[in-house]
Amino acid sequence: MQGANITIVTGHFGSGKTEISINLAVEAEKLNQRVAVADLDIVNPYYRARDAREIFLEKGIELIAPAERLAAADLPIVPGELGRVIYSPDYRLIVDAGGDKDGATALGQFYNDWKDMKPEVLFILNANRPYVSNLEGAIDTLKKIEKASRLKVTGIINNSNVGNETTDHDVKKGLQLSMELSKQLGVPLLYTVVPEHLSKAAVGIEAESPVKVISRYLKLPWEM
Repeated sequence: MQGANITIVTGHFGSGKTEISINLAVEAEKLNQRVAVADLDIVNPYYRARDAREIFLEKGIELIAPAERLAAADLPIVPGELGRVIYSPDYRLIVDAGGDKDGATALGQFYNDWKDMKPEVLFILNANRPYVSNLEGAIDTLKKIEKASRLKVTGIINNSNVGNETTDHDVKKGLQLSMELSKQLGVPLLYTVVPEHLSKAAVGIEAESPVKVISRYLKLPWEM
């Protein structure tokens, strides 16, 4: 079935899904693609794609999200406009899903729409989050997301960080866990994310994993 070029971004709560989603959208827009970001994060009240409205507006990226008057609501609101974009081959669609199996449940209702389009499904791993800081927890989280969404993860991204305090040690620690997860499940490790302030450290990581340096667009309320 022909439709949008779809990437679904999943992961544990606090993995950095929204930041990855924004960066993927900005990259696609630079390639002159028609880009839409769908905010399906019904779990996290702090970090959501809808909080980047001004960024998307400035760059000509379409945001599919609840109306601004509902933007701060922790409600299972799924934007109706998503169906229109899914079936349009003109779009590069980035779906920012909620954390864990609860957030992935919102994906499940669109299963019949995009199952034959073979969407890219990314599992973002932040090894600095407690539950996914070991192999057992990471596997359990990934499997629960697959079950809830009825989709198979197609790629793993190492996004191990502690915000502005991230060190190259944090990134490398997460890389080792990501490599173990990839080997255990047979899911490819696509790349390791490195924040801009650690761009020089990327050289030491590239021997084991492709590296992508990303910009940080969002801040938590206490960082404002």
